[in-house]
Amino acid sequence: VCIHWWTSKAGKMTKIKAYELRKKNRDELMKQLDELKNEHQALRVAKVTGGAPAKLAKIKSVRKGIARVLTVYNQKEKSDKREEYKNAKRVPKDLRKKTTRAIRRRLTVAQRLAKTPKEEKKSNNFPKRLYALRA
Repeated sequence: VCIHWWTSKAGKMTKIKAYELRKKNRDELMKQLDELKNEHQALRVAKVTGGAPAKLAKIKSVRKGIARVLTVYNQKEKSDKREEYKNAKRVPKDLRKKTTRAIRRRLTVAQRLAKTPKEEKKSNNFPKRLYALRA
């Protein structure tokens, strides 16, 4: 029976897999995050008090595990927000398409094709002439 997240049945250390974390819900992720943080705190205390080298080597994997849990949690939050604002008129800036600064400032198609009243009159009164050319 697996006692902790970092030990398999054989007792060897295994890292947390992101695809496994994605299957969990928010509450399970937060519970796992608390466990990892408590473990990290205990390992830091062991480091200061001169713990075993095996414990000191485990600190890195615990830190990476915390990062994975937080990454998956934040990805889930963001995807839920995207669903929430999917058909909304105004969307928060962090959910908008990134593109480049120049593209974001470019005129829209409607703005580009808009004509002044004078241009409208001119194009209506003097349409573009079409010539049949012999090849």
